[in-house]
Amino acid sequence: MKITLSILFAVLLSGCIAHPLEAPLPPAVVSEVPENWEQAQARKYQEKSNYIQSHSVAYDWFGNFAFSEIDGIPYIALKLLPKLAPRLWGSDENFLDAVGLFIDERQQSYPVARGIGFSGLSRAEAQGNIDYASFTCGACHIGRVRLESGQIDYLDGGVNTTFNIALFRVKLYQTLQMAYAGEAGDTKYQLLTQKLLDALDIVHQQNPIYFYNNFQTGDRNFDAGYEAAQIALFKQNAEQTIKQFAQRAEAEYEGFGALIAKNYAGLESEMLAGFPGMADATGLSAINGYISLRKIPIIKGLASVTLPPEPGITDFMSVWEQDKRRASWGESHTRLINGGGQWNGNVPMPIYRNLIAMLTLGLEKTDVRVAAFAEELLDGLPASPYPFNVDIGLAKKGQALFAEHCADCHQPKNGKVYDNLGTSMKRAYVVGTLLNYAAHKQLYANCAPDTTIQLEGKDIKPCAEFDGVSLDGKKDLLMSPNNEHRGYNARPLSGIWAQAPYLHNGTVPTVYHLLVPDERPASFIKSRLDYDSQYLGFVWNAEQAAKPNEGYLFQANAIPALSNKGHDKDIVEGKKTYRLNWSGDKPGAFAIIEYLKTL
Repeated sequence: MKITLSILFAVLLSGCIAHPLEAPLPPAVVSEVPENWEQAQARKYQEKSNYIQSHSVAYDWFGNFAFSEIDGIPYIALKLLPKLAPRLWGSDENFLDAVGLFIDERQQSYPVARGIGFSGLSRAEAQGNIDYASFTCGACHIGRVRLESGQIDYLDGGVNTTFNIALFRVKLYQTLQMAYAGEAGDTKYQLLTQKLLDALDIVHQQNPIYFYNNFQTGDRNFDAGYEAAQIALFKQNAEQTIKQFAQRAEAEYEGFGALIAKNYAGLESEMLAGFPGMADATGLSAINGYISLRKIPIIKGLASVTLPPEPGITDFMSVWEQDKRRASWGESHTRLINGGGQWNGNVPMPIYRNLIAMLTLGLEKTDVRVAAFAEELLDGLPASPYPFNVDIGLAKKGQALFAEHCADCHQPKNGKVYDNLGTSMKRAYVVGTLLNYAAHKQLYANCAPDTTIQLEGKDIKPCAEFDGVSLDGKKDLLMSPNNEHRGYNARPLSGIWAQAPYLHNGTVPTVYHLLVPDERPASFIKSRLDYDSQYLGFVWNAEQAAKPNEGYLFQANAIPALSNKGHDKDIVEGKKTYRLNWSGDKPGAFAIIEYLKTL
């Protein structure tokens, strides 16, 4: 039974460390405003480029490698979806642009959109199995912004604000229903198989490199010979493979419907359409447990207990500079402290934080190597620099205000969880006792202290220790106790310009609206690529110039979980009052905005 999988999801994108501190944090160190922004900006770009180049193998695994070698969507079937239902998918050049995945111009020959990986990249024996596809880390965490020149700047480790994971599942289900043409039982799967095989023969006859585009990487060539061999393997067991894939897609859609019915009453149509750049990651992954229980007749009616008790929809978040959020050991080496920075932070160790995000897809034999390489890459991956101009004089004024009102909370390794900011607490309560327990169990099953993998030709044990301390007997530390993450972290703000929209649920379009809550709009346009450099956020107003049909109308406050309230009243911590509402001092708000551009 895969009930344990339903639990992993619980923690999915929640990520970092949310443990109480053993001692007060030292005074925050505030970054100085550079005297020349163009020089500083160029230096930041170069530092990031150099870092990625020096971690090129880890970057490839982060951006392009599938989460499993033996499970997922059969890659050939994935690329044939637009042949079955062309009106549901996108352009001829990239059918996945319909769900917000894009062609990365930096790797033009890659045979599918950025964010899709296939197992041929990682499998030791080139033709040992058919290729399976899955989303990669880069699906959510390689983003884009459009520069003033019209060129695209890629945000490695940032946020793909256009990716719509929920809509992908819906379109996949709809595609299958169209292919079934009203048939039922095994007949519909036989019909689906025949349609896929017919489409396969047509496209391959027209283009012998249709599926792999003659892609080459490292010592592996995905040329016409590789493609022909993969097609032969696929055909050998096509009916069983396609039936298994289709049944899984149908079950995920059914589970998604159950999640919506339980936690999103009144918002059904919007949830089915998906919110690009957002997901109820815990809910989507919990569907795996729901699917498993539905297969057991005696307890079928109890399957909904595996779904979270509250709606947990959040924005994707940037994952760069994880070293600033890294936990450390307490004196007794029995707990992890002084870390934080992602929503409510209930997974203290990076390897497990990455692994749990992968496990949410519910795949068999999750590839721990992806999690290990992601840890290597993200620990010191620099934030993407702000790509526009900065008023240095105004930024220096903002630096002083930031130091007084913001820096104490938004500093590295602040593990404190804040529950007094007035934000919706729905997301903070999605991980119940059952989910917490199952997450511990499944994480340990996938990566225990004695688990051995091979990275760059060397055998390593990625879960044997953390910061030099053995993890033997420390299984309980894989997840923090629920009572330690009932709230949200105040994470460091490097690259905060690219995290828009703001609050954990993405209900505030710009930093200006975060600081001036009196002007927060009830609705705005999300998922545009053009940028509002005055207010610090992606272009949000329907009247602002932008590409036609880019973005979608987002309604804040539609349900309590999408409340745009919070971070809007001054708070008192100890003997100090921190100003959060700058509605009465807009010049001060704009000064802080200018300073944030330099981080």
